[in-house]
Amino acid sequence: MSNLKMAKGRQVKILDPELIRRREENKKYLLELENENLLLPYTLEAGLYKTSELPTGIHGGWESPLCELRGHFLGHWLSAAAMHYEASGNRMVKAKADEIVDILERCQKENGGRWAASIPEKYFYWIGNKKRIWAPQYTVHKTFMGLIDMYELANNEKALEIAVRFGEWFYDWSGRYTKEQFQGILDVETGGMLEIWVLLYKITGKRMFRELMDRYYRCDLFDGLLEGRDVLTNMHANTTIPEVLGAAAAYEVTGEEKWLEIVNAYWNMAVTKRGTYATGGQTCGEIWSPKMHLANRLGDKNQEHCTVYNMMRLADFLFRRTGDAAYMDYWERNLYNGIMAQGYWRGSFTHGRKSMYPEEGLLTYFLPLRAGGQKGWSSRTQDFFCCHGSLVQANAAHNTGMYYAGEDSLYVCQYFDSEYRGKIGNTAVIVQEKINSLSGSEHLSSDSPGRQKITDVTARQPFHPDRLVFDLEIEAEGEKEFSICIRIPWWIQGNPVILVDGQTADVEAEKSSFARIKRVWSRNIIHIELPRGIHVEYLPGRPDMAAYLDGPVVLAGLCGEERTLYGDLQEPEKILVSDNEREWAYWQNTYKTIGQDRGIRFVPLYQVGYEEYQVYFPLKGKNHDLPLEK
Repeated sequence: MSNLKMAKGRQVKILDPELIRRREENKKYLLELENENLLLPYTLEAGLYKTSELPTGIHGGWESPLCELRGHFLGHWLSAAAMHYEASGNRMVKAKADEIVDILERCQKENGGRWAASIPEKYFYWIGNKKRIWAPQYTVHKTFMGLIDMYELANNEKALEIAVRFGEWFYDWSGRYTKEQFQGILDVETGGMLEIWVLLYKITGKRMFRELMDRYYRCDLFDGLLEGRDVLTNMHANTTIPEVLGAAAAYEVTGEEKWLEIVNAYWNMAVTKRGTYATGGQTCGEIWSPKMHLANRLGDKNQEHCTVYNMMRLADFLFRRTGDAAYMDYWERNLYNGIMAQGYWRGSFTHGRKSMYPEEGLLTYFLPLRAGGQKGWSSRTQDFFCCHGSLVQANAAHNTGMYYAGEDSLYVCQYFDSEYRGKIGNTAVIVQEKINSLSGSEHLSSDSPGRQKITDVTARQPFHPDRLVFDLEIEAEGEKEFSICIRIPWWIQGNPVILVDGQTADVEAEKSSFARIKRVWSRNIIHIELPRGIHVEYLPGRPDMAAYLDGPVVLAGLCGEERTLYGDLQEPEKILVSDNEREWAYWQNTYKTIGQDRGIRFVPLYQVGYEEYQVYFPLKGKNHDLPLEK
């Protein structure tokens, strides 16, 4: 068993331009939302908002004062603000968040000293009486989550005090019911309430929160997983993922093996036995598909953003426990084809071209995977469905999942320009990861001020690179022996090249594993080349349908109706060739079909904005014969 720690906060600096853009747009979005409107459900509930006029810019959708989930987004907002502060020390975000916590404290006092929610207490008695109400515990969980993150990541002591007093209310309320009665209450979506009690128990040591952990043990789900029963097929996915994240947290705090067994059983049932789309995601209409029969569920409501974010969190936990590269492969898939494909899209149009659509998109609740699908982009203040919350958290956390540290090792897990500053054992270590674009040019745009120096790289790399190339520049305090572990991805096509200070490293390097280089480090450079190219991945349940990927990145064919691709069934990847492969200093990962009745252009799914597209294509031989058999 591994005991790795994810490097985060100011240990990791993101230098990749695209991730920086997304992080900064996320921060801008957080800052542009007015505190008055974010807090409106709370101040109304506490009787602090007294006026006959609606506030300017009042939020709509799930944040409407008429919605039973009103106020859920503020908790996500606080968590995202705390993440931004932890990562960069941004004072504007922290000041805004601290002011919100001050007002929540005032609301709690006005509510009698314990209740700090945006919805009335009676909602909880209603679910106890089996009256239909829309997920009050899900809503309140977000408030708790934001408060705890503000305490742990942004050093706000007041946030913890509010959460502890609020937890006292839950201890009394839940104690009114028998175990059997409360199990029925847990069937109404609880969000991550179990995880909240675990965290408060860890922070405070109060026995009250340990008892709440026991009360929030959901027997039907957890015992069913331990017994090996399929408790997921056709069930709501993002009800159970946060509950299992609570089990993961419970294992980390208590060390009780039962909790770890629950998490392992869940991953096995949700991912290993069920399969995933090429994107790494799952679900249609928010529910788990039948095991290995995802083809039946291609639609316009695939891959809910919240499930992507929460399953990445679960992958992080399992990687820290096992050191298995497969979990970081999973993280990479979902980052490119989920988090990046479903949020903060920005178009790129040629000079003078006008589009009937906006040139940016905030968030897609779902990621359509049916042929002719089209992303539906939300508004900034009039939707606020659940995924608005996971959007702001995910894009505040781009510096996570990059590096993990053990007692005598550093794991390099993702491939982005970035920097790690931390310790291996007692030794201070700096690692800079630098991606080599193999472009040989600084000419970034038509008005680029970059130098136009002639280099031999441009001639040596005339066409789209067939490999990912990057360097790790390592600086260790003094001289220290430890291991650098470099993820060798599942998508590699051929043998990797690994050089240390110009000399070939003698290391094992299989797909979906780590190449471990153990030596005394001081000031060194590791050079890595990972062969990559187009490959296909078949749809679980339909061996005649495949998606096309460029390394880990899913490609989308731009077409408005289902199209079949014809070609050599032994080498279906050769149906695609590079198209418009370079603009200025950028290699474009764009392709087109060859040998088809009508051509189709393919682009990375995360670059698709408002176009209609197709991800999975039926494949047939050149003579239009029977479908491909796997």
